[in-house]
Amino acid sequence: MSVKVLCLGEILVDCLADQLDQELNQVVSWTPYPGGAPANVACGLMKLGTPTEFIGCVGNDQSGDRLIKLLQQAGVGLTALQRHLTAPTRQVFVTRSQTGERHFAGFGEISSDKFADTQLDTQQIPESLFVEAKYLVMGTLGLAYPSSQKAIYYALELAKIHQVKVLVDINWRSVFWSDQINAPSIIKELLKHVDFIKGSDEEVQWLFNSKNPEKIAQKCPQVQGVLITAGDQGCTYYLGGNTGHVDAFNVKVIDTTGAGDGFVAGFIHQCCVTGDRLFQDPIEAKEAMIYANAVGALTTTQPGAIAAQPTLQKVADLLQTQPY
Repeated sequence: MSVKVLCLGEILVDCLADQLDQELNQVVSWTPYPGGAPANVACGLMKLGTPTEFIGCVGNDQSGDRLIKLLQQAGVGLTALQRHLTAPTRQVFVTRSQTGERHFAGFGEISSDKFADTQLDTQQIPESLFVEAKYLVMGTLGLAYPSSQKAIYYALELAKIHQVKVLVDINWRSVFWSDQINAPSIIKELLKHVDFIKGSDEEVQWLFNSKNPEKIAQKCPQVQGVLITAGDQGCTYYLGGNTGHVDAFNVKVIDTTGAGDGFVAGFIHQCCVTGDRLFQDPIEAKEAMIYANAVGALTTTQPGAIAAQPTLQKVADLLQTQPY
């Protein structure tokens, strides 16, 4: 089966605090989990049965080896995976609350711009991948660094040439940005060139001063969809002119890391299954949002962003036990 989805951006190690409700300097021990939003989405899509290729860069180190093995085990295509000889694979330290909410607390002793994911090389991104792709999924963190920003815009150019639809998750993480003042304008410039915008309610309020998906779509008239997640408040959406709200599923939350990425995987999977009907039929649009919510919810039921990602059967079981 040909590759349907490309996921471009960071893959890294999330070091989750073992002690809850503690500040960074109070945490005694950490547990490493594979992460990085685009990599999370890639693995989530593969678990749902949608062929996916990952485009990113890891270090030539043990962390890079483990992450590559994880992607291989998940079945993610690695034709465009790059390895940097000197820059290390990124580690992110994440503190957690009793309710599972997380806070990105930093990168240890290494400056944010020195990790391998910032060094993504445009010349090593094969155009051939875009010929068979239907969707390209990206975040915005790569915009914070010159090399990866160049790679993002090169991928956009290839997506336009080959009519690949683009989803960007705002995924605002201030700790990644040295230029936080200009970050909003840099992100908004990217969003002028995409088909779908996904963000949390806090992120869209920060970037657009609005939580209304239709109003945000009016500010980005080329988009087909705006998806806004709000944790246990569910999500709101604008899809092909159809708008609505979908409630969250009732699950026992252990760790919210990767919930939004699970949501994106669920949505893109539905795009691949239903095609353009999703943007023409309000019932199809709402069902796609319910499905995306279900995938996101199940991702919160175990620690780590990838370990808890559900299979098709687990999603079906949740949809059956908690019919909308």
